[in-house]
This record gives sequence, structure tokens and C-alpha cells, in this order.
Amino acid sequence: MPAQYRVTGTGAESIASSVEEAISGGGLAPGDPLPPIREVAGQLGVNPNTVAAAYRLLRDRGAVETAGRRGTRVRYRPATTPRSLLGLEVPVGARDLSTGNPDPALLPITTARLRSSSTPLLYGQSAMSSQLVHYARAALTADAVPADHLAVTSGALDGIERALTAHLRPGDRVAVEDPGWANLLDLLAALGLTAEPVRVDDDGPLVADLARALGRGVRALVVTSRAQNPTGAALSAHRAGALRKLLAGRTEALLLVEDDHCAGIAGAPLHTLAESTAHWAFVRSASKAYGPDLRVALCAGDRRTVERVQGRLSLGPGWVSHLLQDLAVSLWSDAAASLLIRKAERRYADSRLRLCAALAARGIPARGRSGLNVWIPVPDETIAITRLLNTGWAAAPGSRFRIATPPGLRITIADLTVGEIDPLADSIAEAVRIVGRPTV
Repeated sequence: MPAQYRVTGTGAESIASSVEEAISGGGLAPGDPLPPIREVAGQLGVNPNTVAAAYRLLRDRGAVETAGRRGTRVRYRPATTPRSLLGLEVPVGARDLSTGNPDPALLPITTARLRSSSTPLLYGQSAMSSQLVHYARAALTADAVPADHLAVTSGALDGIERALTAHLRPGDRVAVEDPGWANLLDLLAALGLTAEPVRVDDDGPLVADLARALGRGVRALVVTSRAQNPTGAALSAHRAGALRKLLAGRTEALLLVEDDHCAGIAGAPLHTLAESTAHWAFVRSASKAYGPDLRVALCAGDRRTVERVQGRLSLGPGWVSHLLQDLAVSLWSDAAASLLIRKAERRYADSRLRLCAALAARGIPARGRSGLNVWIPVPDETIAITRLLNTGWAAAPGSRFRIATPPGLRITIADLTVGEIDPLADSIAEAVRIVGRPTV
């Protein structure tokens, strides 16, 4: 623990608040260890159970994590710290390929013309726009996702959180992809849920890994249908069938949450697992394809799950603005927007394929079947990231996304130009080979 910080407080809440203040103020950095419980108890003159309770509060809030023999440490991205303060420090002039953002030039937000009802929405009226309900039922049904029961949430992560909290309680285990979406891992920590890693290949979660997770008593499974972040995996028809077969017979005990955050620009067809279990939710966001500021996501699911999502919404924000809902429908229905979305999907696919081919030609394995990212296994993330930065390229370290899988880098290809492919591949090959042989 840095010398400039000392734990204070006499009760669990005040001790936890003291540590949170140090994290948000910079006195404690990501990865820093917290002192042993008995040491803090001795310093403060309190019972060790009080300090243990404080540490549990910090874990439940997503600020710290228990790291086995290494004790309790500040999470890489603690929930008490704004995410903007935790990003990679990109030198001036370096090309930033670490963000995961779509290309702003390919977002069709400016093409939309809002076709909202002339009647203002008032309290007590329907939470969903009639335009959105009509569109969602048609679009989801066409993709073989049952759409009898619908809700709308403020983006994909909001929908996933509301589905999880509709059925789970702190301490429950959730099967998640490894490597997987960093924001989801942060969310699970903040909810007091335990992540059970399931490895993924290009076709999605490995069946044997999921079988082991089910054997360990997981209460929920979160699957990315396509454009998996960070690896670009997409559920194949064969893998989806195998997972459905595995999930059969566990319909009452398991919640399935399916994330289709990149619909429209994924570059891979949808093979849904919807209705594989009695309790399920399928979340489709508009943000990735149409603009991160469009905080709208469709949530289909079984009646009980959707009712609970809607009920919890009504106790908080009430509903997602109908202005946003109708704007989303306008974008989804606009011919010019659709043309731009198809252009974006082709551009992203071309960039992924070109970069993976360029790396393969240099003997570097890479994954990027769909979506906006390419995943590159490396022997040592810190050295590879540093050497890439020294040559003018910023990539996201795999530690943001991994639980138990080997090291890697995530490269966002969204606005990568054709002329940048070969220089980037050369830099990656040099960064990887300088620390040893490439690993698959």
C-alpha cells in the first residue's frame, strides 16, 4: 500500500469509505494490495470481523477483488473510479486502436428524421413506444428470437444487469466468456456475483467448459451471439446446437442472457440460443452500430423475466425516453442509414480479414471472425504493449478481458485504413517476437 495512504474508520462502512476515497483520489492504484485484515484491525483498534466486513462491502461494490494467496487488491477497473481515468495512456501522435469504438464516419445518426408521436407521453402510459414494439417484433421474429414479451433498456449493459438482478442474488455464480467483455466483468463484481470462466474459440463458448461451469452450480450464463468482445467469436450453427443440447434439462435452474450488441455490423449471421432455458433474455443494442450516445436496447425474454425488468425500471427511471425509442426506429427504418450500416459492416469485415491475413503472413496467429476487434495472443502483454507504443500504436491489454486464459492484445480495426495494415502488422510481429515465440 502506498505510504501516503492509511486506512481510517471504526465501523465497516467508514473503513470501506476510507479505502474508496483512496482509490478515487489516486492514493490506491489498480492492482495495489490492501493490508491484511488483522493488521488493519490492530492499527484501528477494532475487531478483525469489522475489517473483514468492510472488505466484503468493497468487493460487493466492485472496488476490490480477492486474489487468492496475493490477498485483496484494488480491481484493475474499480467501480469507484471513473472509467475515463483508467484508460491506456496514449502518447501524443500515437495511433489509438485500443478503444473498441466504431468509426464515427460510419455512424448514421445524422441521417435520421425523428418520427415521434405528436401526443406528449405522460406518466402512467406505456413504457414502450408503439413504433418500437411493432419494429422489434418484426425484426426479432425474423431472426428466430421469440418477441412476445418485450422491454427497452438504456443500452446493452443496462439490459444485462436488469436481467441478472431479476433472478440472481449476491454470491451467485455466473458463467461468462473468457476472455470476455471487461464491462460485464466489472458489473458482476459490483453486483457481488462470481464470474465462472468459460473459454471461447471462433465458434463461441467451448461446450466442455460450459459443462464444467454447470457442474459448479452456476445460476446464469451470459453469451455474446456474435462480434464477441474481445476475440471476435460468433456462435456457429453447430456450436449453438451443441449448447442448446447441453442446456436442455436445466431450464428452471439457469438464466440465459444473450448479448447481440453488434447487430447490423457484426459481419456474421445470428444463431440464437433464445428459449433454451425457461428463464432467458435476449438483448440487442442500437449503440454500437448507430452511435454510442443512442442508449437504446431491445430486451426480449420469457414473461417472468421481462416483467421483472419492466417492474424494476418503473421503480427507477420509469422508462427509456420515447424520443430515443422513436429515433432508434427511424434509424432502423431509414434507407440511407441502412446503406451506411451495410457499408460499415463490409468495411469492418475487410479490415479484420486484411489484418489477420497480414499477421498470418508474418507467422502471428490472430482471431477476428466478426465485429470490431482482432485478438492477438502474446507471451507478455506489458512488453508487447510497450513496444507497440514505442512504434506509434496503442492496443488494449488483454488483462482487461481475461480471467484465466493466456495473455493477449485487442486491436480495434474500426477506422483502420488499408495503408495502415502492413505497418501495424510489422510492429505487432516485432513486439511479439522480441519477447519469445508467438503463442496460440
